[in-house]
Amino acid sequence: MDAPVGWLRAVVIDAEDPARLAAFWCAVLGVGIVEEAPDWIQLEPDRSGAFMAFEPRDAATATATGPDRRTRPDLEVTDMEVARARVEELGGRLVEVIHARPGESHYRMADPEGNEFTVVLPLPDDVAQRAYGPTGRPPGVDRG
Repeated sequence: MDAPVGWLRAVVIDAEDPARLAAFWCAVLGVGIVEEAPDWIQLEPDRSGAFMAFEPRDAATATATGPDRRTRPDLEVTDMEVARARVEELGGRLVEVIHARPGESHYRMADPEGNEFTVVLPLPDDVAQRAYGPTGRPPGVDRG
């Protein structure tokens, strides 16, 4: 078996009311909020080490992505270009480059059937430590 491209870090939901959905999922999973900004709410990881996050979904997003494109996994990688090349080699494609925090970009990719996912680098140290504790990593995951 080939080495993995990355590992599941999060499930991100485009939400009409991110705060309402975040509160719902906090209660369902028994977790709190790690990071909150106008365009992002990130929950604490659950027992699996993965977390949920919510981004605003406006009319333009709904039109561009369609009703079936509201949830997508984030795949954490150590090298964006290597991950992109491997995903494309496996039959996936680049959908768009997303500019996140200052100086940070993600790749929105699609699998061979068009299901979207995002390739991301590890969380910034301060957010990772709030999410996972002093090591900044979920149990069993090396920083890479």
